[in-house]
Amino acid sequence: MKALKILHSESSSGWGGQEHRTLKEMIALRGMNHSVEVVCPQDAQLGVRARGEGFAVHHAPMRGGADARSLMTIRDLLCRKRFDVLNTHSGHDSIIAGFAGRLAGTPLVVRTRHLALPINSLATYTWIPHRVIAVSRHVRDYLVSAGVSRRRVETIYDGIARHEPLSHSTLRAELGINADSTVIGMVAIMRDKKGHEDLIAAVRPLLAGRPGLHIVMAGDGPCFDKVKEIVDRLQLADRIHLLGFRSDIPNVLRGCDLFVLPTHQEALGQSYIEAMASGLAVIGSDVDGVPELITHGVNGLLVPPHDIDALRTAILQLVDDPRLRARLGRAGRLLTDFSFTVDAMACETVEYYRRGLRERRKPG
Repeated sequence: MKALKILHSESSSGWGGQEHRTLKEMIALRGMNHSVEVVCPQDAQLGVRARGEGFAVHHAPMRGGADARSLMTIRDLLCRKRFDVLNTHSGHDSIIAGFAGRLAGTPLVVRTRHLALPINSLATYTWIPHRVIAVSRHVRDYLVSAGVSRRRVETIYDGIARHEPLSHSTLRAELGINADSTVIGMVAIMRDKKGHEDLIAAVRPLLAGRPGLHIVMAGDGPCFDKVKEIVDRLQLADRIHLLGFRSDIPNVLRGCDLFVLPTHQEALGQSYIEAMASGLAVIGSDVDGVPELITHGVNGLLVPPHDIDALRTAILQLVDDPRLRARLGRAGRLLTDFSFTVDAMACETVEYYRRGLRERRKPG
């Protein structure tokens, strides 16, 4: 079967779950012998990392929906290299690159929706792209309710590469944490609605009576200084460890005993998948697409968002019950091994591309 030529576009310069998924998808599609490239702003972290992985990276600032120069640059790129598929990911590039794809006659323009937020421009899901990918059923249902045709949008879950959950971790030695201590991990970009302050509030009363309890927060972002100020003001820097950005998340997770992400909104939750694949019991918020991953009492625990008391109760339940942690961790690992792999994500994406191309070629 003919290999596809695919161009991804991304106007965001940051690095989070959305960009991480896109890069994983690019690597997996290349491994299936498809040709994959990306266009993004000069300072975009996706471009920096994609170049490091050996991908061709093209640049266009895409500063806003009226950036005509970026539009023409991308249109010329699409015409010159004759891509089969353009896949857009954020608001500005979905307007600029998406419209460039239409002008260039690119056979298939796809928009991926990564977020559980209200949409700003319905046209970037209806008129501009031919097809839409949603990262969860929750996101798909929301798009359909907003006016996107049900037949134009498909759910394709995130996937991760398998890694050995029992391998050695350097985390505890790095932080000076004893082997018999209990470590709660949280991996998330530090921005509003991820729940960092909720976790601090939930564990603060527990730390005084449990000297072996530690919290590890991996991630950087606009709220890092705010969270650090709270931890320093409470004089808890020796118990709540702020790691900042880490490129060794599997190593961090292997050093933890359980995982908590008390997010206020989440399209699906890539960090939950990573944690479950590491064999960790997880505590998540009963919000948006998270229940599509976590079944309460089966492969994790769910608590209402913003509910500090419920979060504290769930944390105590797992801290005090190693057998429950182990049972939930095994179930989570089994789920991710069979349902949330990079290979499955890539195969479903390619099939969706091919189906869209076939339908576009049909007369009438």
